[in-house]
Amino acid sequence: MSEQPTTGFRLNHTMLRVKDPQKALDFYQRVFGMQLVKTLDFPEFEFTLYFLAKIGEDEPQPPKDEGEATRWMFSQRGILELTYNYGTEKDADFHYHDGNEEPQGFGHICFSVPDLDAAVRWFDDNNVEFVKRPDEGGLKDIAFVKDLDGYWIEILEPSRLTGLGR
Repeated sequence: MSEQPTTGFRLNHTMLRVKDPQKALDFYQRVFGMQLVKTLDFPEFEFTLYFLAKIGEDEPQPPKDEGEATRWMFSQRGILELTYNYGTEKDADFHYHDGNEEPQGFGHICFSVPDLDAAVRWFDDNNVEFVKRPDEGGLKDIAFVKDLDGYWIEILEPSRLTGLGR
C-alpha cells in the first residue's frame, strides 16, 4: 500500500486566548493536572505563548535542551496553547468571546477521564463552574465545565459512552 499524502499528520495543539496567564495556568495545572512544557515570549509583538500537556509519569518527559524541547513539544498530540496578549489582565471589563454565545463559533475542548463521578466531585471541590452536569439534559454521562475565561471543557468517561449515537 502506498503512503498517503497525510501520513504523519497529527493534531498537535489547540490555542485559547486568556486574559490572565497566571490564573489560567493555575487552573489548568491544578484542576486538570497539566504540566507547563514550554513558554515562548514575543515581547516585540506583545504576547506570550504557554504550552501545557498532560504527561503521565511513565511517559517521556520534555528534553532539557531548549531547542529539543521546542521540537519535542511541536511533535506531540493534545497540547494546549494559552496565548496571553499583554495588558488584558489589567482591564476589568475585558473578556474573550467563548464561541458558545452568539454568534457561535468555537465550541469546546475535551478531557476524557477514567471516572466521571470522581471528576465531578473534584470539580465541585475546586469550585469549577458547570455548564452541564452528567445527569442533566438529554445527553447523559457527559459534563461541561468552564475555565476562568469562559471556555467550555467537555468531560467524559469513554467507557460510559459505548451506546452514544446509536
